[in-house]
Amino acid sequence: MSNEEEKKHPNENITISAEGSSAEDETANDPGELVESTVAPAISQPGMILFPFALTPLVLDNPKVISLIEKAAAGDRLITVFPEMPDKDSPMSDVQGIELNVSEFDLDDKKVSATGVLCRLVKSLRFPDGTVRVLMRGLSRVRFVESLGENDSRVRVERLAQTADNSIETVAMVRNAVKQFQEIISFSPNFPEELKIAILNLTDNTRIVDLIADTINISYLEKLAILTLPALQERLHLLTILLNREVEVLRLGSEIQSQVHNAMSKSQREFFLREQLRTIKEELGEGTRNPDVVNIQERMGKLDLPEKVAEILKKEIERLDMIPQAAAEYNIAYTYIDWLLSVPWNNFTEDRLDVREAARILDRDHYGLKDIKERILEFLAVLQLKKDRKSPIICFVGPPGVGKTSLGKSIAEAMGRKFVRMSLGGIRDEAEIRGHRRTYIGALPGRIIQGLKKAGSSNPVFMLDEIDKLGNDFRGDPAAALLEVLDPQQNHAFNDHYLEVDYDLSSVMFIATANITETIPDPLLDRMDIVRLPGYTATEKLHIAEQFLIPRQLKENGFTGRDVSITADATNEIISYYTREAGVRQLERTIGQVLRKLAREIVEGKRTESKTVVDVAEIHTLLGARKFLMDEAMQKPEVGVATGMAWTSVGGTILQVEAVSMPGKGELKLTGSLGDIMKESAVAAFSYVKGHSKELGIDPALFTKRDFHIHVPDGATPKDGPSAGVTLATALISLLTGKPVRTDYAMTGEINLRGKVTVIGGVKEKAIGALRAGIKNIILPMENKKDLEDIPEDVLNQVHFHFASTLGEVLEMMLLNPPGTPPEAAEKTASAPKRAKIPKPDTK
Repeated sequence: MSNEEEKKHPNENITISAEGSSAEDETANDPGELVESTVAPAISQPGMILFPFALTPLVLDNPKVISLIEKAAAGDRLITVFPEMPDKDSPMSDVQGIELNVSEFDLDDKKVSATGVLCRLVKSLRFPDGTVRVLMRGLSRVRFVESLGENDSRVRVERLAQTADNSIETVAMVRNAVKQFQEIISFSPNFPEELKIAILNLTDNTRIVDLIADTINISYLEKLAILTLPALQERLHLLTILLNREVEVLRLGSEIQSQVHNAMSKSQREFFLREQLRTIKEELGEGTRNPDVVNIQERMGKLDLPEKVAEILKKEIERLDMIPQAAAEYNIAYTYIDWLLSVPWNNFTEDRLDVREAARILDRDHYGLKDIKERILEFLAVLQLKKDRKSPIICFVGPPGVGKTSLGKSIAEAMGRKFVRMSLGGIRDEAEIRGHRRTYIGALPGRIIQGLKKAGSSNPVFMLDEIDKLGNDFRGDPAAALLEVLDPQQNHAFNDHYLEVDYDLSSVMFIATANITETIPDPLLDRMDIVRLPGYTATEKLHIAEQFLIPRQLKENGFTGRDVSITADATNEIISYYTREAGVRQLERTIGQVLRKLAREIVEGKRTESKTVVDVAEIHTLLGARKFLMDEAMQKPEVGVATGMAWTSVGGTILQVEAVSMPGKGELKLTGSLGDIMKESAVAAFSYVKGHSKELGIDPALFTKRDFHIHVPDGATPKDGPSAGVTLATALISLLTGKPVRTDYAMTGEINLRGKVTVIGGVKEKAIGALRAGIKNIILPMENKKDLEDIPEDVLNQVHFHFASTLGEVLEMMLLNPPGTPPEAAEKTASAPKRAKIPKPDTK
């Protein structure tokens, strides 16, 4: 310790300590013999194992450990380092087939090995970030004896001495270990050459083992095993196994690297030889043709290609013939040529222009849908007159399950064209439409060109399904790419990024489908003819079930050849009380559920009769209690509750508007997931009621003394649009006048601040939804009287339509006398209702 010196760095936060004494004279004699007892501070460093005679750098950030280091630096500079024990997932019982039994004790709430290393602090360096870098020199293995107290960080240890083992077996194992270590150094350029010389100059076998173990790349558990094994031969045995493994791994890695290098050299050599061979054969006139090129030219000769495509193909074929087949560019060039040949440039199918046959096919596959069928037949008639292949671009808009996609297949069959379907739901990459440029690895044409290749013709019926569910992100906007595809003035020269040749899409009949139009960009919507498919009425659903759904489900559930039937009343029961939808998808699933339960009873022997008829009672037995109580929603008129109508992506429906008041300052609160437009309608209705309170018989003082709350139930469903204005106003006026609102009526219409009821949309869907909910009287704006022409006949026969131009007319029809009205007054009101002044519309 007399050689210790302390140097102060110019930065006052950094202190460098150094000592020049060596620990080489601290050796031991017999394995396991206890020769000296020492007291020294004890630490453990996670993930680090120190060996005797080795210099090891450590980075310390634990304040307690740093304090111990500073105290040791001021004293005898001795530190005992104990390795942490591995967790329970890494048991110490077996390492490379060697049984281990390591004693342990608790140090700073951690399990550490009882065998450690007594070290001398050589250097310490404090950094401004609070960490301390130290350099430790291992002196000897030690064994934990006892702690000196709870508040004392020092422990008593006993040094483990080693006797020089120069037996033949030990010498042989040491020489083998040194040889393998030198081989590892030769494979690893990271090890300095001086290390090989140092290992050869060592004569102490124990030091050789510890130096090798400290140097090679082995696991923490394996290093711990070498440190704690008591006998030198046991350590040598384990070290030999680990060295053999490392040598094999390094040899294998070297072989793989050599093989890769040889393969690259061989490929380059073959390239030059092939080029020389081809040049020689061309000089001798003995050149052989590439079979791929021959095949491509044969295919090209059989096709009617546009002139520009033929020119590009000739250039690409010449280029392909010059590229070696082993080159990566060869496959890229060949794939591009193959796509140019596979696209149906001038291949068209003959259209079936027989309008009567087309009508028969459409009627066979779909019930109803009169407007859509007429639109298709009109297009076929125009084709018959024009004799060209220009096709319209149609967008079917309607709720799920009404047959939009299946209608596209029927149109293709009716016209005698191929059918291709492309789902646009969730597409966010513009390249899905236009394709990738050939500079990208794995580039392909867009899905438009891929669909045409699949169809094999240039005039298929191409269905763009779920066009309202397109997305966009940093990769581009697919909707913008579709603008060119769906524009009749541009799509005759559609340019795919992969083909880089204009393709004529004007003969393709594009049919898009959507549930709503609000999410479709306006420029894209403007390029399509919108054809709306409303929800089906109960009568239409019954016909569809009897003609299509029940026969299909009987076949799918194994009832072919069996006498099984479902009565019309049972089908109506399912339609009215077990499904609530605009389409028929849930209806078909429910019919399938009935037949599956029936099939199980037949298989289990519960049904033995030869003929099975499913009636209403059978439906209740198989499906359980009714799921929807359609006619019991609003039986009793209530104050402040009005029934409106809405049009959603799944068809028309009714909604209840509730209004209540409470002490306050005249504020209006709106809840129920209402959109901005609907909130504005509520504010307009509230302002109208406040402005006309005297005319309505409402005390104006109420608007300064009470707050009002309007709620539209089913709060999880977003709602928006202006058509609930009359419903909101009616609910408020009912609340303020105490007059109940009729429950057998539903209303729709936008209201302005003058009390005018203005036109709204979706009349057909709303009427069907109201009828489905059991409403038989509907109030519409007078301007919507023209829309009765679009209402299905069976709806007109079941629903009475009433029209109003002002909110006053609506109130005359909707508000009843308040409870407690004298009988003579009520009788007088009932005998001469003001709404009788409104002429009843001709609904036929």
